[in-house]
Amino acid sequence: MKPNRKAVISGTGISLPERVLTNADLEKIVDTTDEWIITRTGIKERHQLEEGRSMVDLAVPACVQAIENAGLKPEEIDLIIFATFSPDYQVPSSACLLQPRIGCNRAAAFDLQAACTGFVYASTVACQFIATGMYNNILVVGGDVTTRILNFADRNSCVLFGDGVGATVFTPATGDDGAFDFMLGAIGSGAEHIIVPMSGSAYRPTIEGVEKGDHFLKINGKEVFKFSTKIVGDMIEEILKRNQITLDDIKIIIPHQANIRILESAAKRFDCPLDKFYINIQRYGNTVAASIPIALHEALQEGRIKQGDTVLFVGFGGGLTYGIMPMRWGSYTTPKV
Repeated sequence: MKPNRKAVISGTGISLPERVLTNADLEKIVDTTDEWIITRTGIKERHQLEEGRSMVDLAVPACVQAIENAGLKPEEIDLIIFATFSPDYQVPSSACLLQPRIGCNRAAAFDLQAACTGFVYASTVACQFIATGMYNNILVVGGDVTTRILNFADRNSCVLFGDGVGATVFTPATGDDGAFDFMLGAIGSGAEHIIVPMSGSAYRPTIEGVEKGDHFLKINGKEVFKFSTKIVGDMIEEILKRNQITLDDIKIIIPHQANIRILESAAKRFDCPLDKFYINIQRYGNTVAASIPIALHEALQEGRIKQGDTVLFVGFGGGLTYGIMPMRWGSYTTPKV
């Protein structure tokens, strides 16, 4: 047991469905246009999981890739944390379904639900387990198959989301590397702004509920946008202040990919170039808990993160939840394809 250790990400992997759903495709099924979607969100296309496959099916290759890139064997993983708001089932957890599929038979496993902030929440939990010395190698998975709970007659929600999985392996850091601060929060009074009404014990499934579309995701886009644009800037400002650093000390910001205008607003607030933020929303839409680990994996592949760089992870979304985590990058650099 070596308490108070910092943790670092030592491996990443991603998995995306083969099917690509473009704005032109959506024009054929809902009252919208390519221009309307791009102007308001920045999204050009997103991936949609094929029928007959589940989120856990999609997660397997991402996790295998992340473990291999970390230089570990599956049996060396101590814990699996699966961040998702669209699990395969309420019971059992997606983490438990995933565990034998990837050979991590020694690992404890549980799901964590913080919607779009899920990856930051799960990463913070992983870092605490490593800090106490309880576990050494933790697989943190962010994945959602939101297209399964979208109403494709509602243009305010169906154009926003895509499916995907991102996986990371957290291990003990050496030297000055690793995550060095955490900030998590929630504004539960805004919980109703992103909700699937008929998805739990509060609302028994009924034919009438299905006819009303209460089994679909409902989002108050105006209120969520207002919350997001403010909280992103507030979080960055607070984390910089309490660590006595500036934005110049941050090499790259890996944010949740919800809306390009949210990131443009943050860049304007801090008078920094937009490319300070890694952005891939144009290709994938909002993949909820998967968006940050997918963006991280791609940023590494593009060589935008090197050893010693400080990376800032920023999450925000349903709950309403928010979280931020700065990490000084270790020797792990470019993931294998």
